[in-house]
This record gives sequence, C-alpha cells and structure tokens, in this order.
Amino acid sequence: MKLIPTRFLAGAAILALVASACSSSGASPTPAPVTTPAPGVATPAPLATPVVTPVPKAVTIEWWHITTGEPGKSIFQGIADAYVAAHPNVKINITVLENEAFKTKLATTMQSGTSPDLFQSWGGGIMQAQADAGMLQDITAAVAPWASTINKGALSIYALNGKQYGVPWDMGMVGFWYNKALFTKAGITAPPATWDEYLADVTKLKTAGIVPLAIAGKDMWPSMHLWTYLALRIGGGDAMAQMIKSGNWNTDACKAAGAEVVKLNALNPYQDGYKSATYDNEAAAVGNAKAAMELMGQWAPGVEANDSTSKKGIGADLGWFPFPTVAGGKGAATDGVGGGNGIAVGKNASPEAVDFLKFFSSVYNATKLNASTPATALSPVIGTESAVTDANLQLVLAGRGKATFMQLYLDQATSPAMGTAINEATIALFVGASTPDKVCAAITTAAAAQ
Repeated sequence: MKLIPTRFLAGAAILALVASACSSSGASPTPAPVTTPAPGVATPAPLATPVVTPVPKAVTIEWWHITTGEPGKSIFQGIADAYVAAHPNVKINITVLENEAFKTKLATTMQSGTSPDLFQSWGGGIMQAQADAGMLQDITAAVAPWASTINKGALSIYALNGKQYGVPWDMGMVGFWYNKALFTKAGITAPPATWDEYLADVTKLKTAGIVPLAIAGKDMWPSMHLWTYLALRIGGGDAMAQMIKSGNWNTDACKAAGAEVVKLNALNPYQDGYKSATYDNEAAAVGNAKAAMELMGQWAPGVEANDSTSKKGIGADLGWFPFPTVAGGKGAATDGVGGGNGIAVGKNASPEAVDFLKFFSSVYNATKLNASTPATALSPVIGTESAVTDANLQLVLAGRGKATFMQLYLDQATSPAMGTAINEATIALFVGASTPDKVCAAITTAAAAQ
C-alpha cells in the first residue's frame, strides 16, 4: 500500500470540507460563531510551517590511481571510505592501475573526450597537454582557501598559467636504493660519492658474483633517470633547462652523459633479461636481494617490498644515497632529479570531488601516508614532515631540502611526444642499440617536430 504523506492528507481533508460546503443547498452557510478567549487565556500561536530538509544529490566520483602496493593501496581506500561515511550521498569508485597500464588507459579514455573525475598526475608537459585538450578543470578558486597548507613549490607543479588543475600528495627525489649486506659482501664500506667510485663499486659487486644494478628495459623510464642525472651532473641545471627550452640536445653535456652510460654498459652491470624487464621486475630484483641497486624515487621501498616474494623486501638492509658527482661536471652535488605524485581533476568533476581532495590533503590523512611502514609518500602538506620516521626517507627529505635545482622527470617535464622520444632514445643506449651522439640527435629531431 502506498503511504500518502500526512501533510497531503490534511490538505485533502480541507478540500473535502470546502467542496462539501459548496455542494450543499443554495442557502447561505451559517457563519461560524466568533469566540473571544477568556480573560487570562493566551491566544493559541499559529502552527509553524514545516521546514523540509533537501536530500543531497547522489554523486559518484571516479578516482584512478597507481598506488598498487601496500600499505598505500589500503590507506587510499580507507581515506575514501572515511569521506563516504561522512557524506552518505557520495560514492567513490576507485580504479587501481599499474603505472604503464594507467597511462595507456587514460590516453585512450581522453581520446574519446572523457576523463575520470580524479586521477594520478605528475604535472609538467603531460598535464599541459591535458589542459590544452580541455580535459582538466580549473580548481583555483576552490583550492584557494586551503592552498597555503601545501608546500608552495610542490603545489606549483600542478598549476599552469596561474590556474590550478590538481594537488600534490607526494614530493621527493630520485636516488640509489641499495642492499647494505650485498655491499658489505663485495667489500664496499661506504656508498660512492663520485661516478668513478660508483663504476669501481660496480666492478667489485660483479667480482663478488652480485648483480650490481637492476633496470627495466621494457618500461624505459627508470634508466632514463640515470641518463638524466649524468647530463645534469655534467652540464648543470642551466644547461638542462636550456636543452629543454631550445629543443637543441646536440650539446656537450648530452653527449658526455651518453659516453658515461657506455662506460657503465661495458661492465655488464644489469640483471639477466633486463631488456624486456618491467619496473615491477626491477623492484622485485632488489626486493628479493637479487640485485644490489636500483635508481628510483621515494616510493621504491614500498614497491620493492610488495613485489618481493616475502612481501617484506630486504628490511634493514635497505639503504639510500644520492646520485654521485661527475669529475669536472658543472652540476652541483645537491642538484636533483625528482618530482612526486599528485591528483588532477577531470573536466566534469563535481564539487564533491574537489572537496574530497581537501579531505585527502588534510594533515590527518597526509600524516597517515608519511607514517606508514614503509612510508607511502613524502607529503608536501605542511606540518607532516615529522611523521616520516623511516631513516632512508629522512635522507631523501634531507636531499630534497638541500637541492637548489630540481629537474622534474624529463618524460613529465616535456610533452607526451617528447617524453616518449626521450625514453626511446635513451633506452636504446642502455641496450646497446645506439650511440651517445645518436641519442642527442634523436631527441633534437623530436623537439623540432613539435
């Protein structure tokens, strides 16, 4: 039986009474007597009009991220669950994708003219292309009241021409993650401070029967960071910035970086099957103590543990050191290659999606990311730094703090086409299919085609 709201029944009764009065005999209706309240008796107050509270509109937020490992994956889910619990009208659909699968799926989705409400972003040239294609939402006004709670430099990575298109949740620096026990086994007493020392340590590791360095030939970008660091150490920040701006990579710094990679290749330092290896394969090699080092960002410990057989990685044997200096190089020892992770906002995202970003970026939630074991992030939210208790990540934070020049990952700092060209040109060098001069020429040709 369908229930009729009481207020409608009351209204129907009144209409019935009126109708009854109008449909009676033609005699005039007898006026109702007018009564006056007795002295001292208050006149009854009129009934108040009921206030109807509107039911919030149901909203669904589509969120794509690449935090596949634990504890990050569960922390992200928990933050979403907490928001939904406080906002019952909101539903958050989370899609978790591996890095390369995410990039492919996002590109395909955007080509069809749509985008997720919230999705992984590194800022830079790719975000610029997404904004130019009309795939992002300007959230400048919405973020303004709480923008000061986030490190200004980190926040700027997700802004273009004065417009904010996303917010960062992680900011760090690429460096070498290494196995202390394997270094000791090879007779290495301290991490190398110079590139010459690094090459000497690679030889010591090889002599001890240890794979020195794991890289991901199939995914390309991990080894690209190594080449980038060499170019930065040799040429310095100004030379790197000029190459990106001018599109001319046929420079001494570019060619010299390639020459150092050739020296490294000659030592045969990589794991078996590295040419077809993915990033997960690379991380597993270190996490299972099958390789002594990988050059990677601040997320490495979590991925190494997640991809290891034990799901724990190498524990206390894991260490970190900054990229070594290069003799005669113009780059400062503190210059860094890095960046982080952020969340961009799709063009049709609801106000609730942006409000969720505010909730995600609270000190409470950012502290969870920093304090997890291993830490999921190095949050740029002000006031969360002390939550980082991992000794290695404290080293990364110190390196980030000392850097006077930070080069955003080249495949993110440039356009999508340029990023692909840089990755393809540099991996060809690592697999022995190119030369230093050809790498620089290929990148220059790609820049000219922009």
